[in-house]
Amino acid sequence: MASQTQGIQQLLQAEKRAAEKVADARKRKARRLKQAKEEAQMEVEQYRREREQEFQSKQQAAMGSQGNLSAEVEQATRRQVQGMQSSQQRNRERVLAQLLGMVCDVRPQVHPNYRIAA
Repeated sequence: MASQTQGIQQLLQAEKRAAEKVADARKRKARRLKQAKEEAQMEVEQYRREREQEFQSKQQAAMGSQGNLSAEVEQATRRQVQGMQSSQQRNRERVLAQLLGMVCDVRPQVHPNYRIAA
């Protein structure tokens, strides 16, 4: 009976050691998974920063050229407005004289489409 109890004790101890090994293996696996997840997260963040920086540089280049373009358009618009204002100043008196002449010189006429009712 003593040998049987001793055999059972050995089996229980072996089972306990096996359970400890399984628990340790599970802990190591969980640690490795956590570490891998953290490394992957760091890689994702680094990639995101690189892409953001690349986007910012491209956007800056595009906006810089667009800024120059808008300045050129604004300058061309100013030149056109100045040209129109100078043209208005040159032709103002002549246009006013024509308008006054047409308004003040009234020639009463019967319209060609007017029909006298018979």
